[in-house]
Amino acid sequence: MSKYRRYFIRGGSFFFTVVTEGRAPLFEQEEARSLLGSVMRECRRRFPFRPVALVLLPDHLHALWSLPPTDEDYSLRWNWIKSQFTRAWTAWNGREQRRNPVRQRERRRGVWQRRFWEHMIRDEADLEAHFDYIHYNPVKHGYVTSPHDWPWSTFHKYLARGHYPANWAKAPSTELPGNAGE
Repeated sequence: MSKYRRYFIRGGSFFFTVVTEGRAPLFEQEEARSLLGSVMRECRRRFPFRPVALVLLPDHLHALWSLPPTDEDYSLRWNWIKSQFTRAWTAWNGREQRRNPVRQRERRRGVWQRRFWEHMIRDEADLEAHFDYIHYNPVKHGYVTSPHDWPWSTFHKYLARGHYPANWAKAPSTELPGNAGE
């Protein structure tokens, strides 16, 4: 088994990618989105952190968090979120992916991929790059043509606060794909 090395720093800010098992589109369902929101709010109450940015796509999410100055344990938080969501989801009779014998022996459910990906934010430029990556992600995956059109994102909060200009990442309506530069 591989040994994963994670970088922990007290009070750090981190970018995360968390994926459903088999990239199942769980979050197409309102119940799944609602359950995840409730679980994440409860996690923040129990194990404080500051959510800086978030986008929820059908099969994964990206998040940017800042931890308290005396805490570095983001793994505890993600493990708690994933396990609590899984309990609530399966109790609701939410669908999970098929579990092979190894998964059953390890008592793992078919809701989330086993691990998550994290990146420690190094400086202001890195923070801004990941912040924009999160908000542009629904466009990158082809779900919408503008971040304005994706409802499950903190983009709208930051747009209202003036962080983004009103036309950020919006293609002009007269520009057709493939005609740029002609």
